[in-house]
Amino acid sequence: MSINKNYITPEGFKLLQKELNHLIKHERPEVVKVVSWAASNGDRSENGDYIYGKKRLRQIDARIKYLLINIEDANIVNFDQNRDRSKIFFGAKVIIFDVVENKKISIRIVGAQEINHSSDYISWHSPLARALMGKKEGDEVAVEIPSGFRTYSILRVSY
Repeated sequence: MSINKNYITPEGFKLLQKELNHLIKHERPEVVKVVSWAASNGDRSENGDYIYGKKRLRQIDARIKYLLINIEDANIVNFDQNRDRSKIFFGAKVIIFDVVENKKISIRIVGAQEINHSSDYISWHSPLARALMGKKEGDEVAVEIPSGFRTYSILRVSY
């Protein structure tokens, strides 16, 4: 996988499209209504509804631009049914065991645009995800962290 590509799962792509649709069809028109109403009230310099509304419109427009770029540049990665399901690839759901902290951790390896969709999602760019790629249940990986190395055992892989 090329580090410059915008890889994304089909589910993540749908979430970006859903957010874009919501911003364009619902949120932005509502804010435009408020700004238009506030502007009709006269003095805009001390009109909180107008000032906040314009600021919110700029935020919405910036987010729409961001989403459009990421949707256009997205490389949707569909899981190949013929691929070896025992190995870890993009989109894998993995349960690992943190040897140092003595605890199980559930993660899913996804695109950078998706990591905010769930607390257990990690970007395929992350050191942990890169160390896990191609590995399988029973393997151990050592990941460099600021304080040294952390060792993880792979307990389960699913898609």
